Amino acid sequence: MLNQSAALDQVFQALADPTRRRMLERLSRGPASVSELAEPLAMSLPAVVQHLQMLETSGLVQSEKVGRVRTCRMDSSGLRSAQHWIAERRDSWERKLDRLDDFLAETAPSSRKKRSKRP
Repeated sequence: MLNQSAALDQVFQALADPTRRRMLERLSRGPASVSELAEPLAMSLPAVVQHLQMLETSGLVQSEKVGRVRTCRMDSSGLRSAQHWIAERRDSWERKLDRLDDFLAETAPSSRKKRSKRP
């Protein structure tokens, strides 16, 4: 469980950065080289590589090097773990809100008195 928590922390940490989310958005359309990913960003190539390393470590991106070109592709397994965690929280809150709704329905007066309007 602790290992899963650390892995999930890495996913959310990776997703917390707007540059990394922008890279993921680009990779969601298909594989891209590091140079292609760096092109629209106002940062050095080493900075882009650091962001990519974080994305790879978190399981959101995979890359392979052929010759001098490193090609990156999105790996949906990291996103699935985050989605699963979020869905569990959502389900829990929906159950709590359903119970609150039931409670309020049970405790509400059966007939409501008309309130007089104040002048």
